Amino acid sequence: MNSYPKPWRQNVRGFTLVEAIMVIVLTGILAGMATVFIRAPITAYQDATRRAELTDIADTALRRIARDVRGALPNSVRVSGTCTGPTICFLEYVPIKSAGRYRESGPGNPLDFNAAADTFDVIGPGVDIAANDFIVIYNLALIGSDVYVGTSRRDVTTTGTGLVTAGYSGGAFPFASPARRFQVVGKPATYACNPPLGQLQRYSNYAYVDPQPQPPAGTPALLATNVSTCRFAYQALSALNALITLELGVSKGSETVSLVYQIHVNNVP
Repeated sequence: MNSYPKPWRQNVRGFTLVEAIMVIVLTGILAGMATVFIRAPITAYQDATRRAELTDIADTALRRIARDVRGALPNSVRVSGTCTGPTICFLEYVPIKSAGRYRESGPGNPLDFNAAADTFDVIGPGVDIAANDFIVIYNLALIGSDVYVGTSRRDVTTTGTGLVTAGYSGGAFPFASPARRFQVVGKPATYACNPPLGQLQRYSNYAYVDPQPQPPAGTPALLATNVSTCRFAYQALSALNALITLELGVSKGSETVSLVYQIHVNNVP
């Protein structure tokens, strides 16, 4: 009588130690080859991400400065410092809060340029004036008409929103504006670039000072970090126009991104 082996009694053959080692070695070789091909795209992606981050930091900071400079009081931008080595460079300006035209003559309430304190009609839409603001007329950044020394700037005596009558005190304005313009301004502001510390800061809420303060005694706000290079340059193209060059370099690891902005400034007061 024939006997057949039971299924559960059949021998099952597994991997030998040599075969297991060969599999491990081959797997390691394949993984190494895959790493060689994958490393380059991953490194390129990381580099591109880092450059995009640095570009965004520099671009955002320069756009903020450019926006403020374009809205600054005519002839109020001034720069100092070189931003080389341990030297910090500064860009200062006076932001305009509101502006309008004053009545020069005729019926109503014209501005009296011989009066140390006066009120005058605002021609056109009303203006907003807050406490501690100033009225500026025909700022030229010259002797006798300089907002920083106060010769073109006067304290306000009227406050409110949508005002059709504005007032000032502190002395007569030295020059009339050919276009009958006036500006309402607050306190000055300064951008300070400090490459040794890797920082770009904006100072505000400080008093008018001449010569340019370095740095001003105001409240700093951090605008950008990892700053490696910086340059502020002001070039007068004519009596009424100027070109401002802003350069900002931001570094992280082995990557450095440097952007340059050039801003045309209309200095018609």
